[in-house]
Amino acid sequence: MNELNPFPTDSSSRSADRFSASFRYGRGYWTSLVLLTVSGLGACLNGSSDALPYAFVAGEGPAPVADEPLDESTGDRYSDVGTNPFVMVAHDPLSTFATDADTASYDLFVRDVNAGTLPAPASVRLEDYVNYFAYDYPTPEADAEQPFSVHLAGAPNPLGTGTTLLRVGLQGKAAPAQQPKPANLVFLVDTSGSMQDSNKLPLVQQVLRQTLDQLHASDTVSIVTYASGTAVRLTPTPVSQRDRIVEVIDRLAAGGSTAGASGIELAYAEAGAGFLDGGINHVILCTDGDFNVGPSSNEELLDLITEKRRTGVTLTALGFGSGNLNDSMLEAVSNAGNGFYGFIGSENQAAEYVRTRLLSTLTLIARDVKVQVEFNPNYVQAYRLLGYEDRAIADEDFRNDSVDAGEIGAGHRVTALYELVLLGQPLPAVAAAPAPSDGDAYQGTREVSNDEFVHVKLRYEQVDATETDTALEVSASLAPSALSNTFAEGDLDLRWAFSVAAFAEILKHSPYARPDTIDALGAEFKAQAARDEDRAAFYALFQAARAEL
Repeated sequence: MNELNPFPTDSSSRSADRFSASFRYGRGYWTSLVLLTVSGLGACLNGSSDALPYAFVAGEGPAPVADEPLDESTGDRYSDVGTNPFVMVAHDPLSTFATDADTASYDLFVRDVNAGTLPAPASVRLEDYVNYFAYDYPTPEADAEQPFSVHLAGAPNPLGTGTTLLRVGLQGKAAPAQQPKPANLVFLVDTSGSMQDSNKLPLVQQVLRQTLDQLHASDTVSIVTYASGTAVRLTPTPVSQRDRIVEVIDRLAAGGSTAGASGIELAYAEAGAGFLDGGINHVILCTDGDFNVGPSSNEELLDLITEKRRTGVTLTALGFGSGNLNDSMLEAVSNAGNGFYGFIGSENQAAEYVRTRLLSTLTLIARDVKVQVEFNPNYVQAYRLLGYEDRAIADEDFRNDSVDAGEIGAGHRVTALYELVLLGQPLPAVAAAPAPSDGDAYQGTREVSNDEFVHVKLRYEQVDATETDTALEVSASLAPSALSNTFAEGDLDLRWAFSVAAFAEILKHSPYARPDTIDALGAEFKAQAARDEDRAAFYALFQAARAEL
């Protein structure tokens, strides 16, 4: 196994090479990409993995986060979430974050590669890439006491860094096959002038029509639109009146500015008018994310959505098109609304979202889910969480039930990956990486046992919990002996998740990225491409992107 191809290959695996495209780049992007790639390969050929160049400047903690920088090549706006540093276990053995089952960042990758370009580095949220794919975690039985199960695994890092990988996987139980909850859905549709493009409002209309096929005749649908003003186009109407609903959908047209906040107020009012006790009460915001009339900053919109979620109505944000997308706003409001953020850029993506993701995002099985991973200082010297930079929670707030966290829908999977430095091993010497987090020795209570490599706790609230109900906890642990001896011996899911994460680090220009290992990543993707359609499609997209890296 050579240094540049540390992954095992499987020549019998089916190739999904069915995509080709010519690539183009916006102003300034091509130069930075070439410098990253050429210098990285040069360091590798010189036999050094410590001199690789990276995009961020060294400093305390993650790289600075920019406030909605404009991507000049597309006109879209993204907030750079930075990159987590290594944390010394003797100083802080606890890693705490909110779960995140969004996939929008990966969907943007699909949009951009299909358009012949690479995603803007600031658009890459590593966890979205990892969580897009299905993993073979056993699903809890429908009558299981806990709404999800925890699956841990570890193996050596194959990229020659001397570190070890840890995977924390959560699998939510499926929605009951019988007696589904009744649904009261309000579609809040942006009909401003920026939605005129063929990959915006027409795709919204497709989503609305196809959603009717997923609902029951007694479920209700409302439609609220906003542009220069707001309007209720359809009051709560049972799906049995499909022709009436479709007629309203077909009449939607775009024009005017964007009074988004007023639209949100009206949508929640309609949700309240059709509110179903014990049912699903949900607003689905469909927009390119351009709010330019009324409260438009992320902070103002977050305050508004946070206030509205107390009514028991949740909110999902769907982004559409390109050239005006406010990605950071859409992620922020969906998190505040106890919902999810997805992106739709084509007819195929629209159909797939409705068919595979819509109902799972509507049917929550747990609210405010927090994860706390405690590392045993007898085995682990330092750790680095891959992704989840904007989902971090203070360690002391793990059991503070007033702190908002993430939601898990029926059948959702959530995967988190760590890079670990075991006791006695040196920290990777990476140029321009954020300084390790270190300081006074940890004085808190330890819950990890001496014979545990790592101890993982999940804290969550039941879907119907009140503000006075205490959250519940579930825990799991991994023994040192459970670590695989080699990466090749690790389970397929661990190998796929880490390979996707490593590729995402290259795309986001992470200081820890290893562009010199792109061929090794491709070998792993090819070996697993036949597992399902999503992996096959990703391998095709990877090959198209690989040609320009």
